[in-house]
Amino acid sequence: MPKNKRPVPRKSANSPELKDEQQTTELCALALDLADGEFNQDIVADSTRADLAQKALDFQRLLRKLLNQGKDEVLYGAIELARDEALDGFRYLRNAVEEGAASVLMRREGAPEMEIDAFAIPVFVHSQGGLDPAFDFQDGAAYEALLDSFTDAGLESAKAKVVLVSHAYDLDEFERVSYGQLHAMVREAAHSLTEKKIAAAPALERSMAAGWSATGFGADDTAVELRFLLGFALKRADDPFYKVPAGEKAADAYFAKRAERYQQWTERHAPLVARCLGRGRGAPELRLNFLYQDLFFGARAQGQSEYAMLQLLSTLNQALDGQSPDQVEAVIAPADLDDEMLLRVQLRAGGAVLAEADKPLDPCADLEEEVDDLRDALASIGIARLTVALRFDAQGQPVEPRPLG
Repeated sequence: MPKNKRPVPRKSANSPELKDEQQTTELCALALDLADGEFNQDIVADSTRADLAQKALDFQRLLRKLLNQGKDEVLYGAIELARDEALDGFRYLRNAVEEGAASVLMRREGAPEMEIDAFAIPVFVHSQGGLDPAFDFQDGAAYEALLDSFTDAGLESAKAKVVLVSHAYDLDEFERVSYGQLHAMVREAAHSLTEKKIAAAPALERSMAAGWSATGFGADDTAVELRFLLGFALKRADDPFYKVPAGEKAADAYFAKRAERYQQWTERHAPLVARCLGRGRGAPELRLNFLYQDLFFGARAQGQSEYAMLQLLSTLNQALDGQSPDQVEAVIAPADLDDEMLLRVQLRAGGAVLAEADKPLDPCADLEEEVDDLRDALASIGIARLTVALRFDAQGQPVEPRPLG
């Protein structure tokens, strides 16, 4: 007779695993309902509006609780669950988690409500030999001047308190920072800006512990590396500096003015940033290209996208060696690799595939805009003949290709 198998133990009604599963499902369900209500708000009944208002409160309460507890498994699990259910819900939930992780509201009796946000600035650093980690943020005078520049140049409110981390993060370091860890870092920054007593900042220290990833640059190599400046801004929640006007034209003008101030800041203060970044291993001079300042996860996404584009162009440009770009065709189509969406570019000449390269494709991205960005990027290496397709088949052949006009 076969031996009886040991029964699988049931999860206790109070087990942490079951509670995590319930919270994952609850957070996802609330986000799906709120996203659907937001999309259909013009046609919902008053009773439904009241129900959605209560769900919005429940959603924010649960989200804050999960962030404060550092429940990354629940947060990431809920986002993945929403992705499988509905794109609008996925977008709503991911945006809410990213914004919530990067900010903390502080309320004290008899004092105005305060808010602290984690912002970041991605910058591509051109050097000879690659950046030398021994010189990372070693210029104290440059650091102090750079810190003051955020309020002096109007990147943050003149009434805000700003702290800048004395470290330039590489992409691997930034990608390791989770929702829960960032939220803990924001709380640590809030403590340092509001309390006289110095306290440990383990989450912040952990974010820098691994240091920069090793590179293979020689002393004479031309290097392009991505770095992130990370800062925290504490301000009154009702500071008019951050209030976006209600009208569309007024809002556009507001953001245009902010973009103009940022552009001026990059031009004026790039030398200070370079001094903080140090020097290359082969030569001291650095050349910087800034992306736009944003909250942590928005800035990270910018950097990831631009870095992936540069890698793609590098791969394709190497394949052009000995080929005339006007004799080459680029075929662009979505691809799926291990459930990750990609935008693939296949370089062809006379029917033969010279090379192919992939770029991650965000599920919420506008495919036409992504293709337009690729068109501009490919033009920079001389490729003008473009074809788009629905996808690539198992043999790597484009399905339903058509010339891109």
